[in-house]
Amino acid sequence: MADSIGTLYLVGTPIGNLEDITLRAIRILKESDLIAAEDTRTALILLRHYGIGKPLVSYYDPREEAKSLPLVNRLLRGETVALISESGMPSISDPGFRLVRAALAAGIRVIPIPGPSSLLSALVVSGLPTDRFVFEGFLPARSSARKKKLVSLRDDDRTLIFFESPRRLIQALGDIELTLGNRRIAVARELTKKFEEAIRGTAAEVAARLDGREIRGEIVLVVEGKTGPSAASDLPLPDQVRKLVDDLGISRMEAIKLIARSRGVAKSEIYRELI
Repeated sequence: MADSIGTLYLVGTPIGNLEDITLRAIRILKESDLIAAEDTRTALILLRHYGIGKPLVSYYDPREEAKSLPLVNRLLRGETVALISESGMPSISDPGFRLVRAALAAGIRVIPIPGPSSLLSALVVSGLPTDRFVFEGFLPARSSARKKKLVSLRDDDRTLIFFESPRRLIQALGDIELTLGNRRIAVARELTKKFEEAIRGTAAEVAARLDGREIRGEIVLVVEGKTGPSAASDLPLPDQVRKLVDDLGISRMEAIKLIARSRGVAKSEIYRELI
């Protein structure tokens, strides 16, 4: 019975340049019974380019849960399914996790077919340390939530990687300067595409270079991790709390929660020191 069950392949696809695809990925796509794609229009461009004429179904985030069951049923009948996202590796800020979880629960073999990744591409050209890093997905859209998120990461010494919208990039750079200080960053834009660029410097320097420009395309933001004691963390705890309240416009309770999270201590410990 196990031999009759199909295989789910997670196939990495180009993030821009159509030549950035492996020979193995092309073969798997040609051999699969079905290709599930986050965006069928983008998928068709790639498949036609390589002469791949396999059946195509949509598999996108709002319907991911509902669309997983029919795919699992087809896999259980012995079909081979290749999952691709709009670009890059499936499941990395793209649909895929729910299907993988459902397939594994059903005893279906899941095999990755490695391919391009915008976050790794941005990291290696950033000029920032690559030995330890953390990917945090998209920064929150609202400035207050974004600043809270950045404060919670202030004492992390790993290189920080984010996705960001072109519309919010300048505001995000301002919030980074406010919460994290004078750190080195890199803004990687339109990686592997015609207008690819990487802008490096402090948040203020990068913002100045982008001033007056219309910012377009996909953005990966790479931020230096903490390299020494931050000015804020050197302050006495009551002063740290007051600084967060003043800088972020949050309540005293929220400031205590943020400090507790960034320092890895219990809120009660901070309360005791404040008292």
